[in-house]
Amino acid sequence: MRVGGVAAAMAAMAVASCGPAAAAGAAVLQGLDKITARITTIKAPLDEAVRFGTLSIVVRACNKRPPEEPPESAAYVEVDEIRPGEQGARIFAGWMFASSPALSALEHPVYDVWVKDCE
Repeated sequence: MRVGGVAAAMAAMAVASCGPAAAAGAAVLQGLDKITARITTIKAPLDEAVRFGTLSIVVRACNKRPPEEPPESAAYVEVDEIRPGEQGARIFAGWMFASSPALSALEHPVYDVWVKDCE
């Protein structure tokens, strides 16, 4: 099983094991530009592309546990790198978890992106 498959299985268990999760209309992400050391908060509506540097980020799903459960937000994120004069290339597609950002992380030499919350 691939790492992405493990992350997807864990996402399904995390969302299903603790009661119904609330579907959200947007994800709150944070992005780190490793060159400038700047952290940016990004509000990404579902199924709409948002830009962060050379990255185009689309959140396809964002689920948050109800308040009476242990806190957890999970988002299915697709990230493309778009450079001038080139076609975009998919560099990440998978579930990201607010409580465990390293579990399914975007690996990029300049940018880090992780999920903070679902709204």
